[in-house]
Amino acid sequence: MRASNRTLIVGLALLVFILAAAWVTGTATAQTSGPEQIELGERLFSENCAVCHGNDGQGRVGATLAKDWPSIRPDLLVKATIENGIPGSPMPAWSQARGGPLAQEEIDAIVAYILTWQTGGPASIPPTPTAFPRPALTAVPDVEGDPNNGAVLYDKNCAVCHGPEGKGRVGANLSNDWSAIRPDLSLKSTISNGIPGSVMPGWSQAKGGPLAENEINDLVAFLLALPETGSQAAPENPTPTPAPSGFFTGWGGVVLTLVLFVIVVAVAIIVQTRRK
Repeated sequence: MRASNRTLIVGLALLVFILAAAWVTGTATAQTSGPEQIELGERLFSENCAVCHGNDGQGRVGATLAKDWPSIRPDLLVKATIENGIPGSPMPAWSQARGGPLAQEEIDAIVAYILTWQTGGPASIPPTPTAFPRPALTAVPDVEGDPNNGAVLYDKNCAVCHGPEGKGRVGANLSNDWSAIRPDLSLKSTISNGIPGSVMPGWSQAKGGPLAENEINDLVAFLLALPETGSQAAPENPTPTPAPSGFFTGWGGVVLTLVLFVIVVAVAIIVQTRRK
């Protein structure tokens, strides 16, 4: 093989390698987290995540997040989970692309905040959600529980998914005309036990949740005292799409780059050898 041909082959191979490596680097580089982004993530975590995962990330009715993530790219793993949810689990999809309320930059900020726990966590713990100001509610006849206590419990535990007025957010619309013969028992069972295979977890202490029976009774009383909006059916939440594969944005992309490099060199050498 002539020296000029050999130089051309090596040059083309290096060009392919550089372009592919640049693509992998551009898609796989971990986000740089500054103080402002982490501060935003802390606030968004408090408003959207702490109710299930705990203010300190140690778990409540959701998974423990304050841990060392067993992943080559934990940022991509956490990001994909928040964006797309986990089908068949209580983890819903939070990205706007999947019908959730969070923009991409908000999800990036939450990821940055969650990953600070790998290095000891931020200096402060976000505050517990507070109750919204509401007018006094009148108890529903023959329904056990105090709706005004239930309003406080709802704001701290349920509003993040079902919305302040129960009209839905990443959870079902609760402000409807319940058609069951005993809607109080139906609601109590759902809150206590959750709905298997859905984003609704069990909240009773018997199911590992944080709420005592009298608190669940208060929640039921509050929901039944909400102003009815007619027999409007709860909107269906979009089925979370499985998290996209991280192959091309992790080590898989590096392996693919190396394979392409080897293939280009091999093909070039074979072609030149046959021309001799």
